[in-house]
Amino acid sequence: MTIIFNFSNQHVQQLSQLYIQMGWGEDRSIEDTLNCLKTSRICIGILDSEPNLIGFTRILSDFIYKAFIFDVMFSEEHCGHGLSQKLLGLVKRHEMLQKVKHFELYCLPEMEAFYSSLGFSTEVGSIKLMRIVNI
Repeated sequence: MTIIFNFSNQHVQQLSQLYIQMGWGEDRSIEDTLNCLKTSRICIGILDSEPNLIGFTRILSDFIYKAFIFDVMFSEEHCGHGLSQKLLGLVKRHEMLQKVKHFELYCLPEMEAFYSSLGFSTEVGSIKLMRIVNI
């Protein structure tokens, strides 16, 4: 497996397919995917030997206090092989993120136990997630 931080047109296409596969990203166009890659501070991909994109995550950060991890995902055939732990390890060891105090992420309820096993916690004091929809 190969780790990448820059994405070819082929990998952008494959990333778009990963979003569709996940369900929660099925409304993301190729253009949206490309713009997301361009504006995220750090993007990390994992390629198989072909080299096809089989895993991905992206990070938004101020590089001191917070790093927000988004879109931890893998192709269906590569789920359950320990690659999520590897990918999150790459995030935590990334040279630009060494001084970050808090790593945070969203997760679906069925993923909470998995992320808890990696040290993530729902105990964030009195902080509450709030949202407004931009219409």
